[in-house]
Amino acid sequence: MASIWVGHRGTVRDYPDFSPSVDAEAIQKAIRGIGTDEKMLISILTERSNAQRQLIVKEYQAAYGKELKDDLKGDLSGHFEHLMVALVTPPAVFDAKQLKKSMKGAGTNEDALIEILTTRTSRQMKDISQAYYTVYKKSLGDDISSETSGDFRKALLTLADGRRDESLKVDEHLAKQDAQILYKAAFDEYRNISQKDIVDSIKGELSGHFEDLLLAIVNCVRNTPAFLAERLHRALKGIGTDEFTLNRIMVSRSEIDLLDIRTEFKKHYGYSLYSAIKSDTSGDYEITLLKICGGDD
Repeated sequence: MASIWVGHRGTVRDYPDFSPSVDAEAIQKAIRGIGTDEKMLISILTERSNAQRQLIVKEYQAAYGKELKDDLKGDLSGHFEHLMVALVTPPAVFDAKQLKKSMKGAGTNEDALIEILTTRTSRQMKDISQAYYTVYKKSLGDDISSETSGDFRKALLTLADGRRDESLKVDEHLAKQDAQILYKAAFDEYRNISQKDIVDSIKGELSGHFEDLLLAIVNCVRNTPAFLAERLHRALKGIGTDEFTLNRIMVSRSEIDLLDIRTEFKKHYGYSLYSAIKSDTSGDYEITLLKICGGDD
C-alpha cells in the first residue's frame, strides 16, 4: 500500500558536513551584496533538508536579528520568492498556510483542501492542526466548517480531526490505519459497495466536491504518488501554470515520495516530470524546481 513508503523516497536529503552558521553567513552575503546572488541561495536551500533549513533560520535570526523569510521576501519576487519562502518554512506551518490560502477570500480552493487532507498522515495532520491554531488563533476545524457544507464538510472534518490513535506508535501501523480511516470516511456512505467498482459507484451516485473528495480518498489509498503525479500533470498542462499546486507538491513531498511521484508521472504520461517543469517554467524559479525534482527520468 502506497502510504507505507513514507519518508524514504525523497529527492532532498540531509546535507553532509552541515554547518548552520556557515550557511547563514553565505545566505546573508548573497542577500546583502550588490544584487542578489540567487545561485548561492538556490544551491544552499535546495541541498539542505527542511530540518537543516530550520537550523539555518535560527542561526540567521541569532546572528542578524532578522527573520530569513522576511529578508527573502524583501529581496526576491514572484513565484521564485514564494518557492524560496516555502523551503524555509517548517512543513506543518507550510501546510497550515496552504490550507488557510485555500479557504481565504472569495470562493474556496477545494482541490487544495482535498489534496492536503487526503495525503497527510495522522501525525502530520496533528502537527498541521496545532500549527494552524498557533498561526491563526482559530481551529482548522472551525474554518473548514465555515467554508464548506454538507457531506463534503463532514468528510473533511473527519480527515482533519478524526484520525487519532496514539496507542499505535509504529509508522507502518499508522500508515495502514490512515488508509483504513480514509476508507472509512468514504465507505460509511457506501457500506455495501465492492471495492472494484467503488470508483464507478462514486461517479455514478455523487457529484461536486464530495465526489471529488471520495475519489481522492480511494486514489490515495491505492497509490498516493500516482494521485500526486496526476495533480502535478494538471498543474503543468495547458495554458498557464498552477504554481500554487506545483510549489506545494514539490516542496511538501521532496523528502517523502517525490522519487515515486516522478516514476508514476513518467509511467502515466510518457515524459518526465523534469521535462514538464523545464518546458513550463523559466528563470530562477525553473532552476529551483529542477533542483528539488532531483533529476530527469
